[in-house]
Amino acid sequence: MKYKRLNEEQIIITLDRLTRFKNTKEKYLRVFFDIIISSLIEPKLKKAELEKLSFQEIKSYAEEIFNSSININNSDYSINKILLNYENSVFNNDETVQELLQNKINYKGALKFINDSSVVNLKWLKSLNTSQNIVEARSKYCLKFPIEKVILVEGITEEILLPAFAKFLGYDFYKEGVQVIPAGGKNQVVKLYYKLAEELKIPIFLLLDKDAEENIKQILPRLRSIDRIHLVSCGEFEDLLPKTLIIKTLNKHFTNFATISEKDLSENLSEVQNLETIFKTKGLHEFKKSEFAKLVRENITANSDISEEIRAIISEISRVNKTLDTKICSC
Repeated sequence: MKYKRLNEEQIIITLDRLTRFKNTKEKYLRVFFDIIISSLIEPKLKKAELEKLSFQEIKSYAEEIFNSSININNSDYSINKILLNYENSVFNNDETVQELLQNKINYKGALKFINDSSVVNLKWLKSLNTSQNIVEARSKYCLKFPIEKVILVEGITEEILLPAFAKFLGYDFYKEGVQVIPAGGKNQVVKLYYKLAEELKIPIFLLLDKDAEENIKQILPRLRSIDRIHLVSCGEFEDLLPKTLIIKTLNKHFTNFATISEKDLSENLSEVQNLETIFKTKGLHEFKKSEFAKLVRENITANSDISEEIRAIISEISRVNKTLDTKICSC
């Protein structure tokens, strides 16, 4: 066996990708394949050839290349055991996947390459070297990992603003192990829920816009007992934002360029339509949901900035891992 060693950047990328919140089998195979394809010189194996190998063979190649690259001898695999238990607590992993998880990747030795990383899962990985209780460490250091529940949403606005509203209300997603996943539209929510419901052991909270009633009909027959759906009472998530928060956000950002008042927000239009009109008529740049959501996030400073329905949603999310009488709530 002849190979070139991974450089420091490749080692960090490998650690990052192996600890992300993704399907265990897909994640490990992809990372191990990339290690082998990028480094193995003899025998030279293409991806099609790798796919014919057993998981034991794939794992052995990846272990040898990775461990040789960090050049540290180590027989302490306590971190590997923690990761194995964690992956099995979150994902439905069959016996074949256990072969990938029961590896001797030298995580403990590789920690020296992780300095003050801003990548959340790398910070979590480093904490595993000293933390006796990973849930307590998550809460203490706001690590987000281990993940305990998933919030499946339609778009970017919810992904950006839900954690911000929750934190203001005293429910920190990073401390509580909450992962928000945007699907990119109501139809994609259905498809993604089907996939996640098969893969995950942890609860899934679905947040859908008012026009998703037909999509809910597709989900209900396969809705697990631990999951819950919230249907926005009217319109989409942006319609739950208090008008005062929207006005405050726009006026603060566009000081000296434009002044927005409540009369600019028509009751006959959705808030997205209102915002598109304001940006166009006031000569501002193109309205983009993600950019606007980030501006709103910076202006959540008072209780009045959070509507009653958003409060209800956060409350439901905080209770989603408990036994609930109803699976669907529309405030």
